[in-house]
Amino acid sequence: MKNNTTLINSILSEYEINIYLKNVALILFGTLLLALSSKVQVPFWPVPMTMQTFIVFIIGMAYGWKLAFSTLVIYLLEGALGLPVFAKGGGLLYLTGPTAGYLYGMTIAAGVIGFFSELGYNNSYFKSLISLLIGTFIIFLLGVGYLGSVIGYDKALAGGLYPFIPSEFFKIGLAVILIPSITRYISKE
Repeated sequence: MKNNTTLINSILSEYEINIYLKNVALILFGTLLLALSSKVQVPFWPVPMTMQTFIVFIIGMAYGWKLAFSTLVIYLLEGALGLPVFAKGGGLLYLTGPTAGYLYGMTIAAGVIGFFSELGYNNSYFKSLISLLIGTFIIFLLGVGYLGSVIGYDKALAGGLYPFIPSEFFKIGLAVILIPSITRYISKE
């Protein structure tokens, strides 16, 4: 697999698919995965613990930066229009509520992780780890930063960062095992 080739393009390379139809289908599939992953949760206040960041990792690593970023933007638009894609529903208020910073952070992180994947970071377990740690840092920097402006930074750290650290390491580890393994398998074909 060439460094500038995304994982999804490598997987779909043998099929003759219109690029626009393919991208629309991948974006819709990605937003569906994000919506479903938001419902896999441990109820927690002020931010529920979900599997969304894992899906953000997978989308970023598989789609590349443009398609990953676009997928997350469409996801936010779906939620803003009232579709129940977020952890507790949908609506414009989610984009300004306590979890807004995490949503924006996931959007930027997907693009950044996608950028690293296009540089070939998916070929290495270590580089994949670095990519995902940077993405996670972005998510929590924006998430906790915004949440802190709403409820105070001590509460934001206590409720929006510390409890999530073990689950994030699990999700990062899972993605680091999964994507480079798939990438290496496809490269051998």
